[in-house]
Amino acid sequence: MSRPSDAHDALIEILGEAPSLSVQDLAHACRMQAAWVTERLSAGLLQGELQGGHWRCSATTVVRARRLAQFETLFDADPEMAALTTDLIEEVARLRRELRQLQVRLEQA
Repeated sequence: MSRPSDAHDALIEILGEAPSLSVQDLAHACRMQAAWVTERLSAGLLQGELQGGHWRCSATTVVRARRLAQFETLFDADPEMAALTTDLIEEVARLRRELRQLQVRLEQA
């Protein structure tokens, strides 16, 4: 059975990191308004690049945006709390990946 971090890694691999999504694309993907996305990009809660006065995001930002939207809507969390919670989830996933890699290396040694 694959773990969420494995699915996230596969998503990154498939979608890539190139900023190709508009604010409207990201808003549609996480079922929020474009203004919601722009506010979080401006606050640094979502990553994006300003290109010609317009925000562009990588497809991998969709996962984070969906999490933020979920915490804000389901738990009535303010944007900063939702971002902090998302940061912690992402950090735990990263640490689990590193732990699995270390375990594989130890088993091979």
